[in-house]
Amino acid sequence: MQSKNDKATKRYRFIFIVMLVIALYILGRTIYTMFPPESDYWKEVGRNSKTAIIPANRGNILSCDRQVLSGTVPKYALYMDFAVSDPDSISKEKTIAFRDSAFRVDLDSIADGLARIFPDRDAKWFRERLLQGKKRGKYSWRIYPKLASYVQYRACKELPLLRESMYRSGFHGDEMLLRLKPYGGLASRTIGELYNDTSSRPKCGLELSFDSILSGRPGTKHYITMRNRKVPVVDSPAENGHDLLTTIDINIQDFADRTLRSKLKEELVNGEIGVVVVMEVKTGDVKAIVNLTRGQDGEYYEMKNNAVSDLWEPGSTFKTASIMVALEDGKIDLKKSVDCAPGIVNMHGRKMKDHNWHRGGYGVLEVKDILGQSSNIGVSKIIDEAYSSNPAAFVDGLYREGVGVPLDLPFVGKGEPRVPNPRDKKRFWSKPDLPWMSIGYVTMLPPISTLTFYNAIANGGKMVKPRFVKAELKDGMVVREFPTEVIKERICKPSTLRDIQYCLEHVVSGGLGKKAGNKLFKVSGKTGTAQFSENGSYAAHKYMVSFCGYFPSDDPKYSCIVCIKKYGLPASGGGQCGPVFSEISQYIMSRDSMRNAIAAADTNSVFVPEVTRGSRKQAEAIVEGMGLTDKHLDTAEADSLPLSQVSDVLGMGVKDAVYTLQKRGLRVRINGCGQITKQDIAPGTPATQGKTITLTASPKKL
Repeated sequence: MQSKNDKATKRYRFIFIVMLVIALYILGRTIYTMFPPESDYWKEVGRNSKTAIIPANRGNILSCDRQVLSGTVPKYALYMDFAVSDPDSISKEKTIAFRDSAFRVDLDSIADGLARIFPDRDAKWFRERLLQGKKRGKYSWRIYPKLASYVQYRACKELPLLRESMYRSGFHGDEMLLRLKPYGGLASRTIGELYNDTSSRPKCGLELSFDSILSGRPGTKHYITMRNRKVPVVDSPAENGHDLLTTIDINIQDFADRTLRSKLKEELVNGEIGVVVVMEVKTGDVKAIVNLTRGQDGEYYEMKNNAVSDLWEPGSTFKTASIMVALEDGKIDLKKSVDCAPGIVNMHGRKMKDHNWHRGGYGVLEVKDILGQSSNIGVSKIIDEAYSSNPAAFVDGLYREGVGVPLDLPFVGKGEPRVPNPRDKKRFWSKPDLPWMSIGYVTMLPPISTLTFYNAIANGGKMVKPRFVKAELKDGMVVREFPTEVIKERICKPSTLRDIQYCLEHVVSGGLGKKAGNKLFKVSGKTGTAQFSENGSYAAHKYMVSFCGYFPSDDPKYSCIVCIKKYGLPASGGGQCGPVFSEISQYIMSRDSMRNAIAAADTNSVFVPEVTRGSRKQAEAIVEGMGLTDKHLDTAEADSLPLSQVSDVLGMGVKDAVYTLQKRGLRVRINGCGQITKQDIAPGTPATQGKTITLTASPKKL
């Protein structure tokens, strides 16, 4: 009888022998690969290794409430392999037999399924396309000429045969990442875009300025060919880009765009370029920025970020800065009066006119009325009398209050203010420069610089930098914030600020800015009208009209500038830009109070808003937030029809209509702005992918 020690010895001996055999086998295989023919094979695998870039997913640009303004969407090119590559002949024959059998049995089902997924082609077309590829026996036969969405690609993977693995069925989709803007042209020049090539290089806007955050870091991989198959090996994984949380409010942006677009099209306006910027007073957050340029077809498009890049002579909106300098330096007070008759005077050899000069001018005006009536003579006389002997002191005052300070905005091609200085030896300074500078000529400013100055007046004298991006996000979490930056803690003394605020409120209540006002809350601001300078000379009948201000006057929440570059008379900042300002301010105040402006004026009234067609769920959420849960909403659900059919978008706003139809794969063309009144493809019609539907819209009066 064996002892326990003998049994243990035999077991250990057996284990040792097994491990020795395995070790000898591994050593043998290692030696075998070092000599031909096996070494030749692995050398060939090494030579066939190809390095490739793994692209990183580009981060999204989001609105202030995290709606996607610019995002990367995967699209798929769909292919079918009708040939089989497999060094194992038995495996290859089995794969071919399976594909041939499944193809014969499932061909009609596959064709019918593809026709349902892609309704722009019928089942007969898909059947013939598949048979053609089968006959030619090619690799990577394109079975659908257009790119498919992710949803469509997944639907294809549910079809017979196609649901099998790529090597078993031969079906595969090559992914391509495309950059799309769900809201079309809204704020497109500020958001930016990418070049239309495979490089995905940013062209302009936030896409370019924050490319290092959005682009992420690509990875690398290489392919090795083993047994006639390419096998990917990841060397370093890609790091996806982070998202940008912007300050843009897409609803304010949409309303400002539609309001300005409608005004530009008016016959008496005949606008060439239009700009609107809305800013939050305390933070400097840019809630909307509209840049519209008339195209050759007469429609308006975002072609350039005019609000940031264009240098324009600001005209009469600059008079506020001039009067502020004189008040701050103690040269005048509000009781200062100036004789502006007869409406035309000789100012250092050049004629200075008020706009009513042909009626004899304004006569004697005090400071508040000089700004209220925008008297060129009144302002230029004040500044010329006070600073003609020392014009540099006036320019120093402008810089002291923040006029001409570079804003260092995050945009390539931004315009830097040009405020001439008599001390500059490179520029000739003449006597007329001072009075004409005081009324908004000679100096060149981008519209957003003018708005920044007025925003400081609204903000108790604190000048803050316009902010476009609030935070950097990763997976929805904030990883870096971009705080509000203060340019100047105080642009003037509190007493000067109170005087200027009083004057700007008077401009709207009793001066040329009446059309910018509102009966339900106070508005402050200044009108501007200037001849437009091109190539060093002033073009006849070419004007830049504007209105810049803030609201409500008693507790300012928002500032706004409206500029229109136009041809022909009439040219009036108050008459043509004022109404745009008024509509935008009324919309914002109405929206912020969750009621329209009429109900907001009476705190005891209960107002149920009119709800246009759109998402019932969103409308009910808003009404519930107003405490009106017992009210009935006569709204139609935007997506009541299936995605395979054209939806009924009549009565919707442009934004909702475009979103609804683009979800169905349609291209949308818009004529007009406001609510949709006509669509050229009837509701319920099959939604053909890529087909263009034309919508007609008309504005709805508030």
